[in-house]
Amino acid sequence: MNVRKVVIYTQESCGPCTAEKLWLKDNGVEFEEKDIRANPQYLNEIVELGASATPATVIEDEKGSQVVLGFDQERLSEILGI
Repeated sequence: MNVRKVVIYTQESCGPCTAEKLWLKDNGVEFEEKDIRANPQYLNEIVELGASATPATVIEDEKGSQVVLGFDQERLSEILGI
């Protein structure tokens, strides 16, 4: 799969957010972080995705985009081919 973009919605003091960011870095995955507490627009975006908690990760590829709610390492591995 040819991943074009990974965006992770986070907030401070979110343990799973920190764990996912470290996991992505350890696996060489570049990502854009959007802190929902720092920018109200990011909070609107995460709500539109149907998420009620962080992290929420959007992975875009040539087929479209997929949303992973929570730090679901197994699903992220599957989508990202890790």
